[in-house]
Amino acid sequence: MKAVRFSAFGGPEVLEIVDLPAPRPGRGEVRIAVRAAGVNPSDWKKRQGLMDEELPQTLGYEAAGVVDEIGEGVVDVAVGDRVFGFCEQGAAQAESAVLSPYAPIPPALGFPGAAALPAAIETATRALDRLGVVHGATLLVNGASGGVGSAAVQLAVVRGARVIGTAGPANHAYLRSLGAEPVAYGEGLVERVRTLASDGVDLALDVAGSGVLPELIELAGGPANVVTIADFAGARRHGVVFSRGDDGRAVHVLAEIGQLIEAGHFALPVPRTYALTDVAQAHRVGENGQVRGKIVLLVN
Repeated sequence: MKAVRFSAFGGPEVLEIVDLPAPRPGRGEVRIAVRAAGVNPSDWKKRQGLMDEELPQTLGYEAAGVVDEIGEGVVDVAVGDRVFGFCEQGAAQAESAVLSPYAPIPPALGFPGAAALPAAIETATRALDRLGVVHGATLLVNGASGGVGSAAVQLAVVRGARVIGTAGPANHAYLRSLGAEPVAYGEGLVERVRTLASDGVDLALDVAGSGVLPELIELAGGPANVVTIADFAGARRHGVVFSRGDDGRAVHVLAEIGQLIEAGHFALPVPRTYALTDVAQAHRVGENGQVRGKIVLLVN
């Protein structure tokens, strides 16, 4: 099968399309013929040598496609079903991939839209669960217009929370459409938030990692009410929880998101798509911040 791989660390030019043996599913896993695979910032961090030291490496932790082989003990899907989910082996950017966990693709979604979901909705749900976001809470989301941020906004609104979100002025109308009250990021954030919530907020989620943890702590009444998924050093310095998945993953959302999508309560921007063979260009665009929302590779 064709797959994305790199054998040296560096820029997008080190990415190759190579022939690898097709994977086989283990117990509780399914193999799919990949139709679309998500691209995430962790991909270029791996490519730059900032995460794993071994070489060569494959890429891709989320994908959508058609089941073509099921592992032992799998009874909830059959060959031919459309599913999306996580590829724990980090090899989803390929013609075949093994998924676990996985869920049926919501009827309203095509393969690209489904492939854009897993990382964003799991990360957002995990953070909201860790914060304990419930009906009546006021939540501040720093970096609310990106993939994870916009997922967190919508999922918090579904829970009945009031959401205030930081974003650039060009994205304020978008945040309002998701049910959030937008504020500009940057100097003066505390004062701008207090014009909307004079007593501050109950909880704060940092998605952007833009060095505002002290302000979030002040607004939320202490570090125990703040979670970051983007500022590891700041979390250690300020006593804030940094959530990266080793504190328990929220994969339950894969099976739950379809109902929210069908009811019109959740949507992510249509992803920017590239052919699998154009993976290097996809990295360049994503790394330069030239696209809002998700980048997805299409596999024919």
